[in-house]
Amino acid sequence: MDEQRINIKLKPVVKEDIETVWKMQVEAFADLLEKYHDYDMSPAAESIDKVSARFEQPWTTYFFIIADDEKVGGIRVVDKKDGSRKRISPIWIMKQYRNKGYAKQAIQEAERLYGHDHWCLDTILQEKGNLYLYEKLGYHRTGRIDKINDRMDIVYYEKD
Repeated sequence: MDEQRINIKLKPVVKEDIETVWKMQVEAFADLLEKYHDYDMSPAAESIDKVSARFEQPWTTYFFIIADDEKVGGIRVVDKKDGSRKRISPIWIMKQYRNKGYAKQAIQEAERLYGHDHWCLDTILQEKGNLYLYEKLGYHRTGRIDKINDRMDIVYYEKD
């Protein structure tokens, strides 16, 4: 399928959707949690209370990633509007919708909505597909890498 023809939308999440967001997030990150055992930081291990608390932050907006009227994933954008970098944390695509260009388009749409510069994000160093996606979108490594456990490291990216 031609990536350019996919028309995704970012639909702001409302309070009534928090449980749906949480369930999607847990399901989408379950394979990575099983692979890396990062129980302290994996979105799959987060409680609904933690997701709710983030939703309440005035600088956080959760969006559903919508393609063909289906919720194919989610993205959280952090914008404190204080000169600090805008942040994507987390973004996910549900397993059955992966590798169709949705994550790329969702990030591009977030950048369109919030401004194209001064972003940051982090990801698992061992997930080469994630690294490829972010680098293709113009994000560069900051040089910071945090070792989480024997299986996994977190690598940090910025885009100016």
